[in-house]
Order: sequence, then structure tokens, then C-alpha cells
Amino acid sequence: MDAINYEYFLILSAILFSIGTAGVLFRSNAIVIFMSIELMLNAVNLSIITFATASGDAAGQVLVFFVMAVAAAEAATGLAIVLALFRKKQTVMVDDANILKW
Repeated sequence: MDAINYEYFLILSAILFSIGTAGVLFRSNAIVIFMSIELMLNAVNLSIITFATASGDAAGQVLVFFVMAVAAAEAATGLAIVLALFRKKQTVMVDDANILKW
């Protein structure tokens, strides 16, 4: 049986993280920004799983499970904030959301 080439998973993780970073930096829609943050988080989870599998330790997989649980809470909170922003300003564009200014 051939050994798994872990570099491919790490390259995929780097590509996914780069796409997520570009989405956060260049988009102004709050929902797209949250999706990009989730993509970045999943890229980090893929890296952690890859390193855990390569080392033969299951602690990394348990860590990813807890990170995913925290990410679900973050997504729910973030979407509630976006919903409140939409109700207040009728837009989800981050550039138009200046509700924290006096």
C-alpha cells in the first residue's frame, strides 16, 4: 500500500486559506466575508488533521472537533449580527455599515 503524500493536503490547505484571505480582503458583502472566514477555518482544520495523521496522534482530530463546535457558534453569532445589520440599514455591505459611528 502506498503512503499518503501529505504535501498535497497541505498545498490544498494553503490554496483554500489564500482564497479565504482574498475573500476577506477584497469583498465588502458581510455574508461573503463570513463564508471566507469559514473557508479559512476549514483550511486550518485540514492542516491540523494532516499533521495529526502524519504524526499518528489522535489529539489533533479531537482539537478539530472542538474548533468546529466553536466555529458553529461563531457562525450563528455572526449571522445574527448580519441580520441585525440588515434590519437596521437594509444592506449587508460592510462599507455602508457605519452604525458604530456617532
